[in-house]
Amino acid sequence: MDYDVIVMGLGPGGEDVAERLARAGKRVLGIDPHLVGGECPYYGCIPSKMIVRGAEVLAEARRVDQLAGSASVSPDFAPVATRIRDEATDAGTDRVAVERLESAGGTFVRAAGRLSGRADDGRVRVETGDEEHVAPVVVLATGTAPAIPPIEGLADLERGVDALVWTNREVVKTRTAPASLVVVGGGAIGCELAQGFARFGTSVTVIEAAPHVLMPEEPEAGEVVTAALERDGVTVRQGVGVQSVAAGGDGVVVTLADGSTATGEHVLVAAGRKPNLSGIGLDTVGLDPSARNVDVDDHMQVADGIFAVGDITGRGAFTHVAVWQARVLTAHLLGEPEPFGGYHGLAWATFTDPEVGRVGLTEQQARDKGLTVRIGRQKIASNSRGWIHGPGNDGFVKLVEDADAGVLVGATVVAPYGGELLGMLTLAVHARVPIDTLRSMHYAFPTLHRAVYEAVLDLTS
Repeated sequence: MDYDVIVMGLGPGGEDVAERLARAGKRVLGIDPHLVGGECPYYGCIPSKMIVRGAEVLAEARRVDQLAGSASVSPDFAPVATRIRDEATDAGTDRVAVERLESAGGTFVRAAGRLSGRADDGRVRVETGDEEHVAPVVVLATGTAPAIPPIEGLADLERGVDALVWTNREVVKTRTAPASLVVVGGGAIGCELAQGFARFGTSVTVIEAAPHVLMPEEPEAGEVVTAALERDGVTVRQGVGVQSVAAGGDGVVVTLADGSTATGEHVLVAAGRKPNLSGIGLDTVGLDPSARNVDVDDHMQVADGIFAVGDITGRGAFTHVAVWQARVLTAHLLGEPEPFGGYHGLAWATFTDPEVGRVGLTEQQARDKGLTVRIGRQKIASNSRGWIHGPGNDGFVKLVEDADAGVLVGATVVAPYGGELLGMLTLAVHARVPIDTLRSMHYAFPTLHRAVYEAVLDLTS
């Protein structure tokens, strides 16, 4: 079967490519063995943030006694579970997404696609079961899956919503908050869900082998988030790995490398992601089948006729990166101006309370690049709006300046709505706005974003 474009994997990036090209009149085949839309709407961004949002409301209600009178709070996870099922995941079906692609003119096949070499004319062949399809352009967008680390005993336990082992895919399907939970991994997923369930009454232990949680972030961010987690009743173990996992105790017993144990009704494995590249036939088109990612150029091209977007490109495992790459690629294939702006201003957020927003380089990364670094800081509690906010005003703004160039190369915001405060800093890093310009701007008072101005004024060597 001949097509203009074949898209293997219909997560946020692949789906965007397939729909846009189909609407532009291209003959598009979209292939995915699972749900159209991918990780984000069914297991990741959307349902997890519904848990976070419910937990945030509970935390605010518990602050009434300090700020506005008195309130009695009785956590109930059922409304969150119902909202996830009915509003976010459509009870785990992708009917609407499939119909959207087909209404755009695309063809959908639910299968595990596999590259199978090139035709005599150089077009790329893709197999779906017993069928073979050919196109001059194939887009790889196969995404990632939860990584299951080689911990003794972990593979012996059943994984499922009613089983002992959860990943981010099972945890969002639970109808009730468990009495206890052990979280293996203190990254964004682990910290968000640990705090979320703790606020619903779950006894939570987080185990992070690295020196601090949220390891890719500034160390100060990890410190603030750890303190917030502990204030919510979470036990945080940092700098020690997991030795083994076994059934027992409340349901599962996790033994740490130092011999101590933690027990919970479930163990949530939040130890990173693995790329879905194995078995998709990379070797048939001259690519390394053992690679952890596929390298793309500024047009998202991997090789002649082969392109890639999303997590498998190794440019950041974020929905917004996949969709941005998809739009660059779509414009390239349609001969339109490409909105490629590089990755120096890559931004993301972790939706703990306080939120952690980050753009560009950390202080250490900037120093490792040999830059002359200046740092500006402001505590959120010392900002007027932060002080007014009261309980929950943990955090800071930290700016990383290339002092020779006079521009920001990175920034971190840990604050209530820290991801929203990141907007102006993302623009500043991406567009290389001079520090003198940031110093000369008007910043409304009293606002949390004025803490950015205060950090600009604090820039010192």
